Amino acid sequence: MGIGFIGMGIMGSRMAANLQRKGHELVVYNRTKQKADPLVANGAVWAPTPADVAKKVTVIITMLSKPDAVAETALLGKNGFLNHLVANSLWIDCSTVNPSFSRLMADEAKQRKIRFIDAPVGGSRGPAEQGQLLFFVGGEKTDVEEAKPLLEAMGKTVYHVGGHGMGTSMKMVNNLILAQAMVAFLEALVLGESLGISKQTLFNTLLGSPVVAPFIAFKRQKIEEGKFDAEFPLKWMHKDMQLAADTAYETGAVMPTANVTKEIYAFAMQNGLAEQDFSAVYKLLRERK
Repeated sequence: MGIGFIGMGIMGSRMAANLQRKGHELVVYNRTKQKADPLVANGAVWAPTPADVAKKVTVIITMLSKPDAVAETALLGKNGFLNHLVANSLWIDCSTVNPSFSRLMADEAKQRKIRFIDAPVGGSRGPAEQGQLLFFVGGEKTDVEEAKPLLEAMGKTVYHVGGHGMGTSMKMVNNLILAQAMVAFLEALVLGESLGISKQTLFNTLLGSPVVAPFIAFKRQKIEEGKFDAEFPLKWMHKDMQLAADTAYETGAVMPTANVTKEIYAFAMQNGLAEQDFSAVYKLLRERK
């Protein structure tokens, strides 16, 4: 029996392609069928609804944009897949959502005798294409061990963080650092340029130093050329920061700089940068220095 895969965006389409390359038969669904066409051309079975995916598989992987999309696909209406999986099936949610939502989905799955793990990924378009993603996983150990070969077909490392919601918890922490490190570096870059230091000199001096996050090096070409084709769309980074702010409210954590950073991404979206890479914040800061 094949593996169900729902969500053919920048990440999901590449993750599913890696499963195909490793010999797994796929049953796929996406709201826009065209995005699934390359997988279907390589042998995947197209399902017209999430429910139709569930009728053909006992393992479903979801890679969707936000909690509402996950809930709609899994639960809402007659086409939600949870009501059509056979008992003891496994749902692996790779979407970046908030921990309380993952725990809610785990509860909904349990009520239907479905096993659930949250397994969001660390990495963007390039690592997804190369099968080099990191997986932060929450769930029962036996379920994680069962899912591990599939995750390893799409990534290089699987971290079992704890019970339900702990994978999404770690992903939230990861993306909080990612978002703030990018803004901090870009502010420093803009300041350096305003002082007369060339962009090339700033990159050559700062990259590889202890004060700059290593991932910034992968964004150098985008920033230097001003071409911000999306590897990690800015709108989804804003979404992740909003989820972090919501979660901090739930737990009582204090995050003043995180909330300021969230609003910087919101401002960037209002200035037409939502669909560009999250490093496009540079355009906002540079033009308004």
